[in-house]
Amino acid sequence: MIVMGGIIGAGIFTNPYVVAQQVRTPLSILGAWAVGGLIALAGAFIYAELSSQVTESGGQYVYLRKAMHPVVGFVYGWSLLFVIQTGGMAAVALIFANHVFELGGVTASEWSAALLGSAALAVLTVINCLGVRAGTLTQNVFMVLKLVAIGALVIIGLTLTSPAPITAPQPLANSSTWQLLIAFGAALIPAQFAYGGWQTACFVAGEVRDPKRTLPRGLLLGVLGVIVVYLSVNYVCLHVLGANGLAQTKTPASSVMRLALGDKGGRLIAAGIAISTIGFLSQSMLTAPRVYFAMAEDKLFFRQLASLNRARVPAFAIALQGGLAIVIALVASKYEQILNYVVSVDVVFFALSAVCVFVFRRRSRNLSVSEGAQASTARGTLPNGRVSASDVFRIPGHPLTTLFFIGACAVITFSLLYKFPLNSAISFGIMLLGVPAYFVWARR
Repeated sequence: MIVMGGIIGAGIFTNPYVVAQQVRTPLSILGAWAVGGLIALAGAFIYAELSSQVTESGGQYVYLRKAMHPVVGFVYGWSLLFVIQTGGMAAVALIFANHVFELGGVTASEWSAALLGSAALAVLTVINCLGVRAGTLTQNVFMVLKLVAIGALVIIGLTLTSPAPITAPQPLANSSTWQLLIAFGAALIPAQFAYGGWQTACFVAGEVRDPKRTLPRGLLLGVLGVIVVYLSVNYVCLHVLGANGLAQTKTPASSVMRLALGDKGGRLIAAGIAISTIGFLSQSMLTAPRVYFAMAEDKLFFRQLASLNRARVPAFAIALQGGLAIVIALVASKYEQILNYVVSVDVVFFALSAVCVFVFRRRSRNLSVSEGAQASTARGTLPNGRVSASDVFRIPGHPLTTLFFIGACAVITFSLLYKFPLNSAISFGIMLLGVPAYFVWARR
């Protein structure tokens, strides 16, 4: 449940339509979600190994800094602030806004959704800066709402609706094998966004008993469970709406429930999705500031990002992050554009983090016996901040698993550059601006 809870988010209620816009047949749509799940599983194994051997907080920032160079870690943190985290928050805010309008029975423009999403981001930013946090019970309620919405969607969609009429799929322009492969790679973009969260599920690696046996089983069962859930949701959407109908609605879950139970059904599930989404968005605001804090501690970012206010929260980091997310929501305003903006950079750092596995393993083989003798008895912590080899979780099937993940990230990146060059160029341009920014801070 820890793994599934970390993955299942707002994306599954919206992203099926984005996948359907890229690949037009039911088999290809379900295939994209299945392959996306396998990529998430490989990524979870990779991050489990990384998190089990590096004791410092900061996640990917620390892995990249230690394995490659401080400039790589800095550029990741820079991208997290200006692209990945803030863009992801903007995208989720638009999901919330679209379902609020669906709840009210209003057909809203993209700009209206951007305004409402931005207002939600502003309110949540202020609340989090004041130190008001939802308790464990509240978060459990949000999680239950998501599961209830998914369960209701699948059961009602299969039992109370008729199959969509079979229509010929819309042909893809120049549908050569090359174009079909590019389209499938593009379909993996929204799927990967929906599967996002597997990288946080591995943070329990150092807190479980016998991680070499328990963690692989937990990750395998958890991610496979999410794959089953996501395939079930997409199967129901295809069963009720058809591939063409799915591609034409931004709120597929509400569309299915409306056909099954009328307007009340559509509004009921829209309410559940909106509430659970706003809860997820609120909590996600508190994760990335850990990276900004670590960078500020290294004197590589604004020192204010490492400061806490009277409520003992990093208010400056949260406020800056929230303000940038609002800018992205208002400037882009279109969900698909924000999705491409975020994923194009995100997968680059996923691949680089996977490369860190090879770097750390090579260094582990070169560790001297004297260094290993200095390991602490608590968790085998070595002087370089890593842990002894005996305590490290190992990726099943490495190096094939790791190479598969790196290759999948490369395919997604190429598909983004090929199909959405402008969005990708903007996000890569912002990412590369982090290189001169690093040297500015490094010289201070």
